[in-house]
Amino acid sequence: MQRKLRIPALTAALLATAVLAACGESGEPTLGQRVDNTVNQVGQAANQMGQDAKQAAQEVQAAGEKAADVMARDATDAAITAKVNAALAADDRLSALGIDVDTTGGRVELSGTAPDEASRERATVLAKAVEGVVEVENRLTIRSQS
Repeated sequence: MQRKLRIPALTAALLATAVLAACGESGEPTLGQRVDNTVNQVGQAANQMGQDAKQAAQEVQAAGEKAADVMARDATDAAITAKVNAALAADDRLSALGIDVDTTGGRVELSGTAPDEASRERATVLAKAVEGVVEVENRLTIRSQS
């Protein structure tokens, strides 16, 4: 009789084991696993946001530095233009003439008219003597004598 009871008991135990194993392998994550996944996703999102914020800060800093450089260069160019205009105005032969002075990156461009070739060359010499001038492009034309 013991043998007859063992087979159903073994069968019941196997069946119970199979049911328990099947319940554990349902494929759906447990509440704890879902919480862990959510915490990991939030952590990853926070890390990404931190990296994005850092990159944005670097870009803003670079843009600010570039703007400051442009402003400094423009201020320097304006000062050079003013000094060249003052030097031309102090010269007897060039002071009454309408010579336009444009400066970009330390490069001075002179345009307008000069009474003669010597005055035209004198304008180049005066412009080159100004501190900060890198190059002078003299586009002055000789005024025709009428």
